[in-house]
Amino acid sequence: MPKVLDKHMPQFNDIVIFLKTLCYSRMTEMLLQSLAEPSVQFEELPEQVEVRVGEKAKLQCSFTSSLPVASCWIHNKQKVVNDSRIQVESSNQSTTLLIAEAHPNDAGSYTVVVRDRRGSAQHSIVLSVIDRPQPPASCPVISQLSSTSLVLSWSGPCYDGGSVVTGYVVEVKRVGPGKAEDWSELTGRCRSTSYRVRSGLEPQGEYHFRVRAYNTVGVSEPSQESDTIRMDTAGGEVEEPQSYVDITINTTNKVTDHYNVLEKLGVGKFGQVFRLTHKETGRVCAGKFYKARGSRDKAAARKEIELMNHLHHPKLVQCLGAYDSRSEIVMVMEYIAGGELFERIVDDNFEHTEPTSVRYMQQILEGIQYMHQQSIVHLDLKPENIVCVNSTGTLIKIIDFGLASSLDPNTPLKVMHGTPEFVAPEVIGFEPVGLATDMWSIGVICYILLSGESPFQGNSDDETLALVTAAKWERRLSCEKALAHPWMAAFVSADPRTTKSLSKEKMKKFLAKQKWKKTGKALLALKRMAHLSSKSDGSESPTSPGEDQTLTPETEHALKSLEEQLQSEPRFSQALKDITQPQGTTVRLICHIQGYPDPEVLWLHGEEPVEESSSRQIDYQDDGNCTLVLSDVQESDSGVYTCKATNSLGEALCSCKLKVGP
Repeated sequence: MPKVLDKHMPQFNDIVIFLKTLCYSRMTEMLLQSLAEPSVQFEELPEQVEVRVGEKAKLQCSFTSSLPVASCWIHNKQKVVNDSRIQVESSNQSTTLLIAEAHPNDAGSYTVVVRDRRGSAQHSIVLSVIDRPQPPASCPVISQLSSTSLVLSWSGPCYDGGSVVTGYVVEVKRVGPGKAEDWSELTGRCRSTSYRVRSGLEPQGEYHFRVRAYNTVGVSEPSQESDTIRMDTAGGEVEEPQSYVDITINTTNKVTDHYNVLEKLGVGKFGQVFRLTHKETGRVCAGKFYKARGSRDKAAARKEIELMNHLHHPKLVQCLGAYDSRSEIVMVMEYIAGGELFERIVDDNFEHTEPTSVRYMQQILEGIQYMHQQSIVHLDLKPENIVCVNSTGTLIKIIDFGLASSLDPNTPLKVMHGTPEFVAPEVIGFEPVGLATDMWSIGVICYILLSGESPFQGNSDDETLALVTAAKWERRLSCEKALAHPWMAAFVSADPRTTKSLSKEKMKKFLAKQKWKKTGKALLALKRMAHLSSKSDGSESPTSPGEDQTLTPETEHALKSLEEQLQSEPRFSQALKDITQPQGTTVRLICHIQGYPDPEVLWLHGEEPVEESSSRQIDYQDDGNCTLVLSDVQESDSGVYTCKATNSLGEALCSCKLKVGP
């Protein structure tokens, strides 16, 4: 908006005289009026309005102006128009938006824009339309602990009704011949998604369980019923025997020919994971949908699938099938219901002791020992990749073999990937990796498991990597020697219930920091909210990845608008730095690139493109970190290195000088 003249400025009188000489009265009056009176201004500015589903929503703003005022409301980037349910009433002093019988999809930000002849103003109000939650997303999963008690675990609702879920109601029903009973309440004040039933269950009795969620509005419909559970007097955890099959990639069918694709379970650099159910058997599985945008991505996906045929062990998640089509590759996996190990440990209903920690470490070592016997290294061992078989016991499995690789004694393997806190020093130095590389990561996991603290975590990735490379150690045990270590043997037969519990507070802080570091991108978050909104208004369930999803015009417009706002030409937020290094060392040239769409990256040495080889490796992460690693550098490697980033909006260049001395 143009800057308004200040009548106290020294030249003000000169301007008035000048205007009088040109057109005198009308122009001068208009100028004086604009200087004396401010533009339209708001008086009452509500920030948020909350109503329950079905109630009337009233959004109102008052404003002042000495001139006629026009106003409108905008929701989801579109002007609000009157219809049978929504009415806008405006005057020269206020505007009101009335929504009769508010729906969940009425929620969101409403912007009122007002204008007079001298200027405009706008203000946004957030409307929250709250409802009782949807039912819990899964039926209760049951772990039998004794003849009269058990633990129930379940997943929270897909949509909380717009108001946070504050608790759960757990219900039970006796079943069996001559025992049919109505549902009765076990508890109405469960605060987590797990509950231990300590009384009211009879030995050999048969029961069904279900759960309801509630918030400030009310109680949800019940979840699906659990399978029939018969109380058993047998104690201890028994690992189910498994049968293994070698997988051949199916290039004839699509995964949707055999499986129903349900809710999304997670997102990673590789792509997305969805829950699946087999159309004939009803078996619940997990589907790993790879991005597979090019031949390189497809080759990496096929490599992981083929590697899974060598990993038939009860402590390693199993591949059950694979599909390869033109647009995507899907690997069907075992569905592991217990969640990440560390997340389970910090649950208030779970006891964390030194013997249980030994049990976890024993299983991790057993799984990795089998991999190492096949000359396969995992190379991405971290807490997120250790998951629980169920929500109550101590059985675990190792997952995510996307970075795993077979070792060839005749060809040293060097890698440039991993999580800074868990990566071994040889990875940072771009030196050959081996079986001991996994053992380093296992040691870090064990340290966090017992202390709750990460031994090498710094305030930044660079500081973390520096702490790792500065570490001193005596040796690294093999899996066999680690399993036979006296510390492990001392707790093999110990009873966790007779051992003092370990503190969980530090581990909770560790997990909170990890979650903060993994915060998703705005566009993905908005798409997730759009998906939840479509579910809450009764529209169809999501289609499988790769297929078009039906969204309302408003949602499509909002997504398109956000996409446009995110777009920017490439720029370097961290520039390359000149470096001098002696011959024979490893050099890492690091920069950070921002831009959307994601820029394509090209490295140049002088005027020539840098081609990847055993001594030249390029790594470009999704977060924008871009690294060129030069190993065993010589004087001929000296010169100017340039990183060129290009997208549809432009390009950016960043250079540095490398000097290699004798």
